[in-house]
Amino acid sequence: MAKLTAYTEDTRFASGDILIKDGSGGTKKIAAANAAIEFAGMISSINHRNIYRGKSLGSAVTDAQKAAISSGSFDDLFIGDYWTINGVRWTIADMDYWWNTGDSTFAIHHLVIVPASPLYAGAMNDTNITEGGYVGSKMYLSGLDDAKAKATAAFGSMVKTHREYLTNAVSNGYASAGAWYDSTVELMNEPMVYGSYLQTQANYGGNVVCRYTVDKTQLALFRLRPMAINNSNNYWLRDIVGPSAFAFVSFVGAADFHGASQVYGVRPAFAIG
Repeated sequence: MAKLTAYTEDTRFASGDILIKDGSGGTKKIAAANAAIEFAGMISSINHRNIYRGKSLGSAVTDAQKAAISSGSFDDLFIGDYWTINGVRWTIADMDYWWNTGDSTFAIHHLVIVPASPLYAGAMNDTNITEGGYVGSKMYLSGLDDAKAKATAAFGSMVKTHREYLTNAVSNGYASAGAWYDSTVELMNEPMVYGSYLQTQANYGGNVVCRYTVDKTQLALFRLRPMAINNSNNYWLRDIVGPSAFAFVSFVGAADFHGASQVYGVRPAFAIG
């Protein structure tokens, strides 16, 4: 066998190129594309949230995957990977996003799951009002029931409860109060999708009290693959944008808002661990 220095030099890898690995499992070959993902994932367990892979993980969470989540190793799990269960593509959107948040600390290793497209459609309220904030909305009180049932049917007891600070009052069209609530399946807010507030008011001569949130950073899925935000559907976000409107993601890809009685998609997020 020639010395490595004797081979013709190249400067690029193709995904199908083969590398040779040797270790406790013996000497084997590995495709360059798989090696690249493995090397990046070996930097640290949480670095898995900086890698978009988009691989099908099957039709159920395996015991090995459950162990990888609960241990926080996230072994062979990456952003964009998904399970297809009961006809829904459940996508990994982030990892340990809610770690150490809440008035009761959430210290469970977890994945954030977001369906690839809305589960169904519904209105925030029967009329164009935002009175009572998100917590007082028809969507919060009953409109998420089917989403919660679908998430539980897919993941069972893996769906975890964490604490969220949610708006429960509106004054002059601004979210004026909120409180801590147990949360499982919830509509996303603007920061989770876009990385910042866009339609939600910043101030009215003073601070808007209920921009306060633990969901303060963009989910890794949308940071790494912005096109995942836009799926040719309108879907609601939970932010108040005046006395009659909530924020939503428009089917044309715009950060928009509309009257609460509009029937738009329900695309929530939740933790499994």
